[in-house]
Amino acid sequence: MDAKAPKAYYATADRIGVLEELLNERYSVRAFLPREVPRETIEQILKVAQRTASWCNSQPWQVLIASGEAKEAFRKAIYAEAASGARDDHDFTPPREYLGVYLERRRESGFQLYNTLGIPRGDKMGYAKQALENYNFFGAPHVAIIHTDEPLGIYGAVDCGAYVSNFMLAAQALGLGTIPQAALARHSGLIRRHFKLADDRKVVCGISFGFADHSHKVNSYRTSRASVTDTVTFVDE
Repeated sequence: MDAKAPKAYYATADRIGVLEELLNERYSVRAFLPREVPRETIEQILKVAQRTASWCNSQPWQVLIASGEAKEAFRKAIYAEAASGARDDHDFTPPREYLGVYLERRRESGFQLYNTLGIPRGDKMGYAKQALENYNFFGAPHVAIIHTDEPLGIYGAVDCGAYVSNFMLAAQALGLGTIPQAALARHSGLIRRHFKLADDRKVVCGISFGFADHSHKVNSYRTSRASVTDTVTFVDE
C-alpha cells in the first residue's frame, strides 16, 4: 500500500511563495553586526538543515561552529596564514579555470563587489586586501566549518553542499545573514590542526553567519541569475 502524503499545513501557493521569497532575499553578506546569535536560534537552524537529503541517507556532514573567544582565536590563526601567502591546502580540487559564460558571471560578480566598495578596476592590491576579509569572517560573530568523511569522496562533498544551502535558507528564514566560503577550505590543514580534527576529515567550506549590517554599502548590491532557458534542456522524445 502506498504511503499517504503528509498533511500540509500551508497551501501550495504559500509554500512555494515562501521558498521563492527566501531564495530571492538571500545574498552573501560581507558585513555583519557584532551581536551574537542566541544558541537556541543556531540549534533551530541545525535542526532544519539536518533534514537535508543525502546519498544513501549517509548524512556525511559534520559541523563545527566557533563563537566567542574560540572564533577569535581561529580568526587570528587563519588570517595570519592567509596573509603570509601560504600555499593553498585544499582537500578537494578547486576549479581549474573559468571559461565562457562561467568566466563572465564570475567577473560580473567580482566587479559588482569592487565597484560597490570603490576599488578601481585592475587594483590587484585592493582585490587582495578585500579577499583577506574572508579570513576575518567579514565581522561575523560565528563561523561554521563543514567537513566530511574522506572515504565518501566527492559524493560526500556534494551532499554537504546541499546541507550548506539548507543551512543558509533556514538562517534567512530566522532573520540572519550568511556567506558560504570556499576560501576557508584553502587552509584545510590549518583547520584540522587548530580544531584537532582527525586526518580523515576533509574540509568542504565554511559559513560565516550572524546579523547582517544592512547599513554597510557592501551589502547593497545583488548578483544576477541566469534564466531557466539558459540552464535547462527539456527532452520529450
